Amino acid sequence: MSFLSPLRELNHQQRHTVLASFLGWTLDAFDYFLLVFVIVGISHEFNVDKTEVTYGLFLTLAARPIGALLFGRLADRFGRRPILMLDVILFSLFELATAFSPSLTVLLVLRFMFGVAMGGEWGLGASLAMESIPAKSRGMVSGLLQSGYPCGFFLGALVNWLLVDHIGWRGLFMVGVVPALLVLYIRRKVPESPVWQETQQTQKRSLMEAMQGHWKLAIYLMLLMMAFNMFSHGSQDMYPTFLQENLHIPAGSGTAFMLTALLNLGALVGGLFFGTWSERVGRRKAIAIAALLAIPAIPLWVYGGSLLLLGLGAFLIQVMVQGAWGVVPTHLNELSPDAVRGTLPGFAYQMGNLLAAITATAQTWLAGRHGGDFAFAMSLWMAAVAVLLALLAWFGPEARGVGFGKARGR
Repeated sequence: MSFLSPLRELNHQQRHTVLASFLGWTLDAFDYFLLVFVIVGISHEFNVDKTEVTYGLFLTLAARPIGALLFGRLADRFGRRPILMLDVILFSLFELATAFSPSLTVLLVLRFMFGVAMGGEWGLGASLAMESIPAKSRGMVSGLLQSGYPCGFFLGALVNWLLVDHIGWRGLFMVGVVPALLVLYIRRKVPESPVWQETQQTQKRSLMEAMQGHWKLAIYLMLLMMAFNMFSHGSQDMYPTFLQENLHIPAGSGTAFMLTALLNLGALVGGLFFGTWSERVGRRKAIAIAALLAIPAIPLWVYGGSLLLLGLGAFLIQVMVQGAWGVVPTHLNELSPDAVRGTLPGFAYQMGNLLAAITATAQTWLAGRHGGDFAFAMSLWMAAVAVLLALLAWFGPEARGVGFGKARGR
């Protein structure tokens, strides 16, 4: 029960804020991951190579820094809550528009626009939640928030499994408009960030003024998030294609769904455990340990040899991948100055996405150079990135428990 005590200590409004932020990231990820399940189907309909379709993933990731900067600055100026609502509506509408793409070119343009909108959600939701809760609850809530990402992946897998044979890939993107309903909940139940209200006079400074003395930190956070995004997208984006191409498991089959469900169950467990554990051992140590523990799970993950071992590997690899990620929301918000907390965490995150946006395409290219062997490409990528992430986290700064607002300090 002590594991859940940080949540029990939140008041009614704080719980609504955490839930809304969790759901925002869950539904955002749900909309993003629908594409990874239908890469093969889209390539067949438009008669193009799968690598060309993966540019949709690249463009989505590459566009996210634009959204993080745009919506982040708006949130620092006008508040977290109203800009979060605007952002959710926009990414839902672009998801719906994707369903009506008449060509691959139009689809790629729409995925870019979706990426702009998606780029704003994480930073807004994380800053709103972290600024609204007690410092001692941040680790647990951080893990919970980041667990929204694998939950979104799971929802995408579930909808794909249940519906793709009936409504096709276009129908899946129509379902993606559902997150817009979250705006009604945010409007009724979620208050504005008390830290933003307390410090809103400082939010009127320009970005350059607010970032004075913090540029080295910003560059470090971008590199850290590059490694984080290479880690997560390297383990997830081409996994459905690996199942189809190397293991000959159809994307809409129960077996594929079971493996994806185990993968996301591991992600949920890892995010909650390591996020909470970081409250005791520190943010850097929790990230580094989770990253390095992913390496021994790689052989089971792609070379298990049986469904049981592959399922165990899928579970364990995501315990570690999303375990490291579970620390990210609190780590980035604690390191960010008050005046740019709506902008810097999300912008650093999404710039990391931009730097890592070639992940799916690079893995596809590497697999192609080795006879279409995605197992080789994914395992090599993950081992190298795990070491890089551990080193960047271990030798970086930490501000665990720092105060937010005018009384900023320990």
